[in-house]
Amino acid sequence: MIGRIVASVDFERVLGTPARARSTHFAVHHLAGRPTPPARPKRTGSGELSTGEAPERAAAVDDLSATAADHWLGAVVPKRHARRSVTRTLLKRQIRRHLAAHRAALPPGLWVVRLRAPFDRAEFPSAASAALGQAAGAELDAVFGRAAQPRR
Repeated sequence: MIGRIVASVDFERVLGTPARARSTHFAVHHLAGRPTPPARPKRTGSGELSTGEAPERAAAVDDLSATAADHWLGAVVPKRHARRSVTRTLLKRQIRRHLAAHRAALPPGLWVVRLRAPFDRAEFPSAASAALGQAAGAELDAVFGRAAQPRR
């Protein structure tokens, strides 16, 4: 299972490390560890007034202790590099898909993939074309392949 990085402090921690692998358009950063726990303590009650016993509830979806994730992913696709929301969405889906494909070879921890340069609009005029998805996918395959190699 792959978790998602949601806290800005976790993005800052991971992006503070040197890039583990780079390509023309992407940079991959890695930090061994787990995301920071939520700042607010979890509520134990159901929020309802009752005179009887409170029913047992399953663990919350965002409970870090209950998740079996060993990889957490954050994707940074800024508007200045991908103006259209469909392009940003396509790139984020490609990033998630290729991390999942390379997960077995990658060390566990926090992973952030950052779009560092825009794709040429003259070459890819459609916001979510198949050609753009294939180009981004091939580049992500290569960059995750390099990130999977042991560090020297």
